[in-house]
Amino acid sequence: MITNLIHSDISSDTSSIGLDASERTLRFVLAALSEGRFSEAVNRFDDHFTFIDHALGLEFTDKERLIEFFRKSRELFPDTALEIESTFAYGDHAVAEWKLTATQTEFVWNQNFRSPIVVLGSTLVSVDNGRVTRWSEYYDGLTSRRYLLAGMFKEWIEY
Repeated sequence: MITNLIHSDISSDTSSIGLDASERTLRFVLAALSEGRFSEAVNRFDDHFTFIDHALGLEFTDKERLIEFFRKSRELFPDTALEIESTFAYGDHAVAEWKLTATQTEFVWNQNFRSPIVVLGSTLVSVDNGRVTRWSEYYDGLTSRRYLLAGMFKEWIEY
């Protein structure tokens, strides 16, 4: 999810006080992604990680490919904003519930049409020694209108 976080305190050091390590890692990565620091965000991932976007049916285990996914998402939806509703951590696992807003611009019959997008979702992470080993995104893929993005990263097979 590429976003501008509405809760800007997520990246500040003082907001991390009292949080579990897994929750601090989750908040750090979300803040880095929201600020377009894709490489910095992905550097918090372990060398052996899995990133799964369940809504789009995509899975990444390569850091460069994941960075490319984040960049393309930002290109397609540059005004995306993410509001963190709540976070929770238990041991090496953390969860963030969020609301995403964006605008999709489509060119139809020589006119641009702008459609608002509002999606509720959750991110679940597993963390080991401050490094993300598993990242899972859950939201409604149809409502998110990210099918073009998904198509850029699907493996196509011709029969």
